Amino acid sequence: MNEEKKIELDRMRFTKNSTAANFALLAILFDVMFFISIYESNVGSWYYNILIGASILYNLVFMLAAFLCSEGIKNYKVSYSYVMFALGIIQIVRIFIYPMRAKAATVVVMEQPVQVMGAGQFMRCVVYLVLSAACLIVGALIGYTRGRALQAHLATLDVHPA
Repeated sequence: MNEEKKIELDRMRFTKNSTAANFALLAILFDVMFFISIYESNVGSWYYNILIGASILYNLVFMLAAFLCSEGIKNYKVSYSYVMFALGIIQIVRIFIYPMRAKAATVVVMEQPVQVMGAGQFMRCVVYLVLSAACLIVGALIGYTRGRALQAHLATLDVHPA
């Protein structure tokens, strides 16, 4: 291993993994945009069911978990990369739960059938969820790679992290 690589790895002991942490925070931002896009809609009474309550609860848990991951991965803890990856996969799965159902649903408003979610709003929701998932997965990969590299470097130094 060349000297520059050793210095770069040694610097990781004293700096934060801000790139991976920022990807987690960006994923939260995209989730908030999805949250706003869904919950600003008010088409009849379709949104007033148990699924909306579960969705709101999941959004809160998601934001807390993603923030926790951003703090953990900032300190090169590899285990948080697994959680970020799982959250990213769940964000993809969410596309098939709420947005797909809302796009396919119609309600009667003033004796006229109205589509619950139009094509524009549907695409916006899908893009937000995909971007959120992509940020989480990229952040997880960066966190995993850098965390493993730091662990291997610390093993050669015979220094154990606190």
